[in-house]
Amino acid sequence: MTLIEELKWRGFYGDTMGNCEGHLKSGEVFYIGTDPTSIKPENRNPNFPEVTSSLHCGHLAAFMCARLLQERGMKPIILVGGATARMGDPSGKTSERALLSDAEISNNIECIRQQLMKLIDFNSGKDNVAIMVNNNDWISKMSFIDFEREIGKLITVNYMMAKESVKRRFEREGCGISHLEMSYMLVQAYDFVHLNEKYGCVLEWGGADQWGNIVAGTELGRKLNLIDNKNRQMIGATNPLLLTPEGKKMGKTEKGAIWIDKDKISAYDFYQGIYQTPDACVEMMFALFTDLPMEHIRQIIKEDIVKAKKELCFEITKFVRGEKDALLAQQMSENLFAQGGDNAPEFALDRAYVKEGIGICDLLVMTKLCSSKSDARRMIEGGGVSMKGEKVSDFALIVKESDFENNSILLKKGKKNFVKVVLK
Repeated sequence: MTLIEELKWRGFYGDTMGNCEGHLKSGEVFYIGTDPTSIKPENRNPNFPEVTSSLHCGHLAAFMCARLLQERGMKPIILVGGATARMGDPSGKTSERALLSDAEISNNIECIRQQLMKLIDFNSGKDNVAIMVNNNDWISKMSFIDFEREIGKLITVNYMMAKESVKRRFEREGCGISHLEMSYMLVQAYDFVHLNEKYGCVLEWGGADQWGNIVAGTELGRKLNLIDNKNRQMIGATNPLLLTPEGKKMGKTEKGAIWIDKDKISAYDFYQGIYQTPDACVEMMFALFTDLPMEHIRQIIKEDIVKAKKELCFEITKFVRGEKDALLAQQMSENLFAQGGDNAPEFALDRAYVKEGIGICDLLVMTKLCSSKSDARRMIEGGGVSMKGEKVSDFALIVKESDFENNSILLKKGKKNFVKVVLK
């Protein structure tokens, strides 16, 4: 299978600009960028809360693509946006991102570095070993006036407003976009120019939502006379976003994101998060996140989709977290179904909560089995919740201390989600 054929089959090959196929060859330099901005306004904390510093599975498609290209001889540059993280990328967003402090950004960059070292070769000493760069190293050295005179004058506002990432924000009622966010496209475009001049980088690869920013980089290169009709090239390519059949981004579950960092999620919850993959997406997930051959993947899916999903969970968990965690999660999952939850993940509950009783809906939300009280009520009314092996039929049920046996009680939602609530 040629590289192009494998990229297309594995779902890495989307829109391209320029002679992309001609430059996908051994020795070429390419870059993929990420901003360390995984944070919501309500989660901001100067002490770096756990949620801020990890990539999740939805981020990984582009980096798995980078891994494949490196295996085929190309040299990756991984750009972390220390500068662009201070601005906020409007791509795919309906509102402005929360702005992070310098300390938060530095913390996140180091965490991302450690996570990507498991996927991409940074240390072998080979000619195509990956390097990591931080765009703050060159953007911070330019004054605002210098940047505007050298770069800002080359890309018109009309050009930027025509891009989907900006256009959608203007079209939404009551929504706008700040000059800060508008400038994001220019900075990312300049990143490509800088990497082309310093490292000979000819290709920028990113998710489909980055298409407008990637094209802006090639346009800036053309205006700066970095591109000609022969050897000097700046080309772009995207991989399709990881979406469910309903068009929602994958990488998150009802319990939250499927984090890459081991400190953010247990092996069991990581494994179970992958197990929630819709049946229609199993082949895509195998292709994106494993090295298994196409023939094997299609055969096991054809024979038994449940068996295929279990193999998918094991392979991805092993790849991201290691074989030890994969075996542990696999064993815990099998024990849960076979023994009724003896090895379920535990949730520590302060005994004070049950002195006078706690509502079952409140308990389901606290344990994150349900996302809200209304969600809990719907699950109960649909017969999807059980406690101590018996279905819960009354959403007004009050759980009391006397309901706990040996200071614990097992809650179950659907067929896949268990939590052992333990009194502390």
